[in-house]
Amino acid sequence: MSSSHALVAADLDVAVVQRHTVRTLLVSQAVGAVGVTIGVTTSSLLARDITGSDTMAGLAQTFQVLGTAASAYGLARVMGRRGRRVGLVTGYLLGASGAVLAVVAGVMDSMPVLLLGSVLLGATTAVNTGSRYAATDLATEEHRARALSMVVWASTIGAVAGPNLIGVGGAAGRSLGIPELTGGFAIGAVVLAVTAGWVWWRLRPDPLLLAQAAAGLTPSSGAEPRGRSWGRFVDVVRAVPVVGAAVVAMACAHAAMVTVMIMTPLHMEHGGAQLEVIGFVISVHVAGMFAFSPVVGWATDRFGRSAVLVAGGVLLLVALTLCAVSPTGTSWEITSGLFLLGLGWSCATVASSTVIADRTPIAARTDVQGTSDMAMALTAAGGGALAGVVVGWWGYSALSVVAELLALAVVAAGVLVRARD
Repeated sequence: MSSSHALVAADLDVAVVQRHTVRTLLVSQAVGAVGVTIGVTTSSLLARDITGSDTMAGLAQTFQVLGTAASAYGLARVMGRRGRRVGLVTGYLLGASGAVLAVVAGVMDSMPVLLLGSVLLGATTAVNTGSRYAATDLATEEHRARALSMVVWASTIGAVAGPNLIGVGGAAGRSLGIPELTGGFAIGAVVLAVTAGWVWWRLRPDPLLLAQAAAGLTPSSGAEPRGRSWGRFVDVVRAVPVVGAAVVAMACAHAAMVTVMIMTPLHMEHGGAQLEVIGFVISVHVAGMFAFSPVVGWATDRFGRSAVLVAGGVLLLVALTLCAVSPTGTSWEITSGLFLLGLGWSCATVASSTVIADRTPIAARTDVQGTSDMAMALTAAGGGALAGVVVGWWGYSALSVVAELLALAVVAAGVLVRARD
């Protein structure tokens, strides 16, 4: 980091830079999320077509989640040294490369190539998730949650648009002479490359570099962080226990949401629910996750981080109870439960992310943020892997009850945050 950043930081109106940063991230988040959802929607179908096996279909998504975890950690280290701009652009370009490899995998009928592409596509999920922290670098404490939540909200656009591009992707695949299921990945590669270009062009000045310069973190200051990234994360958690509580809350909320959500279509199908109805319930769930996040951000700033974190845990408990008592097929319990599951996740994620942004020293900020997102991805991967086993042995209701233990951990974390503040 050069001393010129410190001079720029002194000359610029921080509020103006903050507004520019949030506007830039809103666009990149909305567009970049299209690439994420295309991969989630079609990777398992492409894997099934390549291998001819339903049991192998989930491998592509598993590898994408693992790629998300690795990228969250690795790209956070890049951001700590080079700024948000370089880290975000790197992630989007890795995702675009993964989408290209998915096209190649479909043409070659190669599962190893698809799995490699899936790992790289995970970088897109990592940067789309991590973008929320870029909105907090220059935000004041009283508006930090709102800035973060607006970036989370922008994901709604891509989350809705991505799955609806499957038909367009199929047409694109036919016109390009490639397998239909790879057409969506071709579109995703272009979208992610455009997103990378947008961030490279617009995210100037870099919000993290300005925040670091304002804190005196320049090479000549001797204040550069020492040691390994994981070690700095552990040091922060030891010094500020509420940060550790927030990381646990975020991971548990995400695991609870993912484990139940991914098994809900099967639970409904067993009762004869039509695909259109299942799709509607999942759409209601996605709306709960993202559509109300600006309100959640406002509440987090207005009523406090711990209050919204506890509320998120309580909403998860109510949601999981409704899921546990829901009959197979279509019911008001499953529809309401999935909506509240998404809303509880939103409250827990926004509130815990804001605690991390509030309480982490800037010298270790990206280390803690990247490690927390890695933990979130890994717990989701573990929960997803165990979900099928639990449902196979004991049923969907038992899975929902087990997930309630994770929701209780969210409530406990919120209480701890309140006690330590």
